[in-house]
Formats: sequence, C-alpha cells, structure tokens
Amino acid sequence: MKLVTRPAAVAGSFYAADRLELSTQVGEMLGDALETDAPAPKMLLVPHAGYVYSGPVAAHAYARIRRCRGQIRRVVLLGPTHRVAVRGIAAPTVSAFETPLGRVPLDREALDSLRDLPQVLSSDLAHAYEHALEVQLPFLQTVLDDFTLVPLAVGSTSPEAVAQVLERLWGGDETLIVISSDLSHYLGYRQAQASDRATVDRILRLDPALDHHQACGATPLAGALLAARVHGLSARLLDLRNSGDTAGDRSRVVGYCAVAFEPATAPSERAAQARDEHDAALGAALLARARNAIADAFALPTSAEPTHPALSAPGATFVTLRLGGELRGCVGTLVAERPLGHDVRLQALCAAFRDTRFEALQREEFEALDIEVSLLEPALPLAVASEAEARAALRPGIDGVILEWRGQRATFLPQVWEQLPEPRQFLAALKRKAGLPADFWAHDLRLQRYRVRKFLEPVGAA
Repeated sequence: MKLVTRPAAVAGSFYAADRLELSTQVGEMLGDALETDAPAPKMLLVPHAGYVYSGPVAAHAYARIRRCRGQIRRVVLLGPTHRVAVRGIAAPTVSAFETPLGRVPLDREALDSLRDLPQVLSSDLAHAYEHALEVQLPFLQTVLDDFTLVPLAVGSTSPEAVAQVLERLWGGDETLIVISSDLSHYLGYRQAQASDRATVDRILRLDPALDHHQACGATPLAGALLAARVHGLSARLLDLRNSGDTAGDRSRVVGYCAVAFEPATAPSERAAQARDEHDAALGAALLARARNAIADAFALPTSAEPTHPALSAPGATFVTLRLGGELRGCVGTLVAERPLGHDVRLQALCAAFRDTRFEALQREEFEALDIEVSLLEPALPLAVASEAEARAALRPGIDGVILEWRGQRATFLPQVWEQLPEPRQFLAALKRKAGLPADFWAHDLRLQRYRVRKFLEPVGAA
C-alpha cells in the first residue's frame, strides 16, 4: 500500500519521541539562542546530528527566523543521503512528513515543477530512513506558523545541478531555503577546529570548492553557495562548535556550524576598501603573468610578478588581447581545473598564438599590446523554458552566457554586452557563434550564466 505520509524515522534516537518532551527540548534550545535585529535570512545552513550534539548550534540559525513566522510559507529543505545511494536528487511522492509535533504538508506543485529536470528523480525510499532532513522539522514547526515543505535528498550529482533546482524554487520572501550539513567527521578536537574553521571561511566567501571530508553535505551546500552568489547574498556565521563542545568526548568529534545567508547590504567603507585592494593586487598578479608568458615566448625580458594567495587555488580565466583598440585574440576556459596562476599563463599564450581567427602574434606587436584578464566565477544553470524567458532573465552588462545544444557550444563574456546591448541581439549572435540559426530554440537547449572580475593593464604598462 502506498504511503501518503512519511512517518518519523529517528524520533526517540536523534530527538525525543514524546510530543511534550520534544517541544520542551526545542523550546529550551531556542531560548538559549541569540536573536538579533539582523536582516531576515533567505537561506540557512544547519547541522543534522542528534539534538544533544548539534541541536544547540542549529537553534542559533532557527532563532533568526522567529520574527518571520507569519511571512515564511514554504521551506525548501536539502540535505545529503546517508542510508540509500541516490544518483541525482530524490524527491518524495508522499503528501506529508510527520514528527511528534504533527504533520507538515509537502508542496506537491513545487515538487511536480521539477519533473522535467534530469537530475531529479522520485524516491520515497531515499527519504524513508534519512535523518538529515527529518531533524530540521521540529525546529521549523516550532518557529513557523503553517508552512509547506519541499524536501530533497541530494545524492551523487553536481553543485550546478543543485543550483539549477534552487533557482527554480527560489521564490520570494515567502520561501526559506535550508541546507542540512555537518562539517568534519571523527577528527581529534584541535584538528577538527582547524579544519572546520577553514571550511567556514570558504562558506563565508561563498566559495563552492568543498569536498565531503569538509562537509558531509558538500554537494547541496556547494550548489547553494553558487545560488547565493547569483542572488547577491552574504553569509553570516552564527555558531561554530563540535561534539566535543556539546556532549561528546574530544578524541573523535564531528563539526557543526550555523550560517545565515542574507540579502547583501552596502559594505562599509573599510570593507569596500579592503575588497578593492584585494582585487587590485590580484589583477596586478594576473596581468603580470599573462604579459610575461607572451614575453617568454619571444625571449623578451619579463617583469616582476606580484604574489597573491588566490594564485594557487583553481581558477578559470579568459585573456583578451587588443592592438589599437581592435581585438587581436581572446581565449579562455570555463572550468577551474588548474591553479589560477598557471591558467592565466596558458590562456595568454593561447590568445597570442592559437586563436584560429587571427594570425599568430608577431614580436613587433608585443610592446603595443593591451592585455585584459577576466576571472570567471562558477557558472549557474539558467532555468528557462523559452527564449522569451531567457531574454527576460539575462542581466545586460553583468552575465556571461554559455549556450549548449547537442554538442554545439559557445560563450560570450559579459564584455560582449558593450557591442550587443539588447538580449535579443546578444542571444542571436551567441547562437550563430555556436553554429546555430539566430532564431533557433529547442526544449533541450541549455543556458548557463556567470560573472567575471575584469582586470586591465594601466595605460603605459607595457
């Protein structure tokens, strides 16, 4: 017989099975949590261990939405699978989830809207014994009024596939997104502290380069970080502890954090200055390496290369060369698959000597060359069903766009909007670049968008 309600699976083990005891337990943890006047979060990151271990940490996140109890009407809840192997993202077919505090109805319309996405599958088995999502429900039932739930169990898939699902479910102020993940597992206390601090630093920078040793929910979390970047959210750390701080011994601990993702506010003057100085230093380091790579190819003298910590991390760049304001070469990569310092040298050489649209750069042209480096952020799928939707969703001057259809692929950097300022023109030219007719559209055509940080050499730098 098909179930219409998923019953509680870990009541009595991860949290109290008695309704009154559970209500008291959650209420006490929330009572101990700080509540601030900070902006209401759009998204929360919370842990999912037994309440005695991670409940006090999770409570700091849930305390942040008590003021929104009448506003939030839907919760999109994602977490990793622990008991059932899933290739993709599993959506349940039942109509409600149940805890000792009552039933939570599912938003069947929202779940049905994901059916056309290849990464989403239907599986009640993936949810039947999964604790990562269930342990969040008593908190949500306590801090919110009536709400519907969109529970998704994330298995083997990509962060980009998760981000595409989140984009479709993003909604407005009525929708809260909750990501369930613990941090490191079974390290010694001091080692776990160092590891988790480094992981949280990445999360606060919205850096999706996470693995499952750093966070068991690395895939849903990385997808959420991609989405947070696109929507301009900023991350605020609310609590960071491990089981050695709460209820366990310190020989083998599990790490927990609570993070709120909020609409970004205008940065302070000092923060803006620090960001500008960071970008200026990174730009100088990238441009020096791009120019030196070409100079080396001609056996010409090279200049000093400033150091920067970002150069050793994976990065994706495009290098654009111009002579007298005219394009002389432009080559890059869309995937961060090598250290940034190495990648910018490679793309500079390819732009100078391997762009098939131009003859190889000549030595006598080098001194007059203007070099521009674009540092790409990770691409996020653009969930649209028609070209009209795509034109409405694109942000001229901001979005770089990748177009793919059955092996045919092309991209335009955001700089191309300067020549093609209208989305209709932009998409038509991008399709022609991919070898497709300007008016082409198909149901399986895929679009992704990304942002770049653009660095240009100062006048007279050569």
